[in-house]
Amino acid sequence: MSRTSDPSPRQRRGRLANLSGAMAEDLVADRLQAQGMELLHRRWRGASGEVDLIARDGACMVFVEVKQARSHDVAAQRLNRAQMDRICNAAIEYCAALPSGMDSEMRFDAALVDAMGRVEIIRNAFASG
Repeated sequence: MSRTSDPSPRQRRGRLANLSGAMAEDLVADRLQAQGMELLHRRWRGASGEVDLIARDGACMVFVEVKQARSHDVAAQRLNRAQMDRICNAAIEYCAALPSGMDSEMRFDAALVDAMGRVEIIRNAFASG
């Protein structure tokens, strides 16, 4: 008889974070589509890393990092330079496989989701200055 143990508190937190992240991504995907964008991929993974959402806005490829926290400010603070670099590298990898290749127009947005499920999308979030 095999015995399964209950998940540890750490495993439960991980599962909850995964579910809440997926729900936040669903909210953002719905918002992008409502804005007329074509959703191409969710959680696209390449050798360089994962991109939460990839959409097309006209001719522009939009790479979206979704951050969820109790407030939009806290969510924004969770996006760091290392993550931005990883997402940029993954975007380059993704676009290199497109027919238009590296001539593809790209934009990097951050989507912030608060505890009430409100979505704020920051266009060109990775732009400096």
